[in-house]
Amino acid sequence: MAGLSRTVEGDTVAAPARSGAATAPRRGGPLAVRVAVRVAVRIATAVARRALMLAVLLAVVFVAVEALPGDAATATSERGDSAADVAARRHLLGLDRPLWERFWDWMTALPTGDLGTSARGQKVTDLLADPFPNTLLLGSVAFVLTVAAALALGCWAACRPGRPVDRIIGHAATAAFAVPEFVVSVGLLLVLSLWTGWLPAVTLTGADGAPATWTMLIMPVLALAIPQTGWNTRIVRGALADQAATPHVEAAHLDGLPVHRVVLRHALPGALPAIAIGIATSTGMLLGGAVAVETLFNYPGIGTVLAGAVAGRDTPLIAGVVICAGTAISVVLLAADLVRARMLGARP
Repeated sequence: MAGLSRTVEGDTVAAPARSGAATAPRRGGPLAVRVAVRVAVRIATAVARRALMLAVLLAVVFVAVEALPGDAATATSERGDSAADVAARRHLLGLDRPLWERFWDWMTALPTGDLGTSARGQKVTDLLADPFPNTLLLGSVAFVLTVAAALALGCWAACRPGRPVDRIIGHAATAAFAVPEFVVSVGLLLVLSLWTGWLPAVTLTGADGAPATWTMLIMPVLALAIPQTGWNTRIVRGALADQAATPHVEAAHLDGLPVHRVVLRHALPGALPAIAIGIATSTGMLLGGAVAVETLFNYPGIGTVLAGAVAGRDTPLIAGVVICAGTAISVVLLAADLVRARMLGARP
């Protein structure tokens, strides 16, 4: 039949299908289920891997505190306490038990939300109830500012490759990342507080334990964001430079599109996976830098708590700070992995 087939040099060639739907696979349901299962397995595997890393980190914390001179019993002892008093306190805190046993007890209680008891007899969860949200607030604001500034500066430099603006942004970003957070904090204190008096030098807290005014967040946020903005600006600029050599970006340039449109609509989407991973790694640096920044600005966060816990050899409190910060970092890294897989079109 003429409408169904045609013959070319003795070979029979089937006529093209009348519609794409007629030849589409009819396994959409099972395929969707398989993809969902693979995604779930991928997420579960990533979560398990992060959890194992946290467990190893916590074991290192217990060993490191044990290796420090002295212990919580001597650090919290009162003047005039005898050796018998210190020994009794050591027994009360369980410090006479093997290290692995104390670590196991703390880890087995962790899934229930019990972070143990500090050396001074207070629940670790109660001690972190106010400082940890304050640190999350500080880190979140600094993170948002870092992302916005790095994307803006990196795209601006990419729109003018090889020009003075590109070179200035590159050198400034390198210099910003090379300066530690505490040096940036001291510079901000000198300029914005001691010399000009624009901002308060220390953070005062309200009745809820949070900073009394939003202006007290400005200098701590800047101290955390400036170094990480430098780091991420370099990442954004490098990722966009890699994308500039791809065929579709070169074709967009040859089509005569404006440079900013090429960067934002053609180069930036392809650079997002690398940018996401770079920005996610900044989370750990932000929370790590918060220890020094919070101490300098008297900010009521976990940095101050951690400094006191290390001085007091308070292992449960140190481990509580580590697990809270580590969980927050792991969540951000997991989200970055998922974004990267999604943008690259990888099948989990």
